[in-house]
Amino acid sequence: AERTRLRAARLALSVAERKEIGEALAGHLRQVLKDRFGGAPGKVFSAYWPIKGEPDLRPLMVELHKAGITVALPLVETRAAPLTFRRWTPETRMVRGDWNIPVPPPDAPVVRPDIALAPLVGWTADGYRLGYGGGYFDRTLAALSPKPFVVGIGINAAQIKTIYPQPHDIPLDLILTETGLHSG
Repeated sequence: AERTRLRAARLALSVAERKEIGEALAGHLRQVLKDRFGGAPGKVFSAYWPIKGEPDLRPLMVELHKAGITVALPLVETRAAPLTFRRWTPETRMVRGDWNIPVPPPDAPVVRPDIALAPLVGWTADGYRLGYGGGYFDRTLAALSPKPFVVGIGINAAQIKTIYPQPHDIPLDLILTETGLHSG
């Protein structure tokens, strides 16, 4: 019920509000990359292709690519298994992946992210993420070694008291919303 409510609230945002949120998040993310990674040269940065009203950071993906950062996108190659990360460039001809989400094609190189964005349906002050419920992100984080620096990307209005974390839930390193940096 909480997931449904939060997704509906996000979808109810106007195009202008979504654009404003995306631009604010991109600004905060640029600052995090500068402060924590010296701008992230030589790093592999996993973003996401926005669906269901998620903040659109594709302009930032292009900017990071032009700055020499390897940009990747996560995709499901095997159900109930960790995600695979494939390299993305602005020239990548996307194909339809699971749930009709555009993903890099099978011939795009597989990479391991140093920094990974996690889109949030909801989030808590102690750094937990409410996702879509498939468990893919937590399975992936548990399987990656070393674990990437994980930044949850969401909207301020999606903060909730708790997700009632289970042993498999992994807190994020930090959470960014349009108002700035939270927890982690």
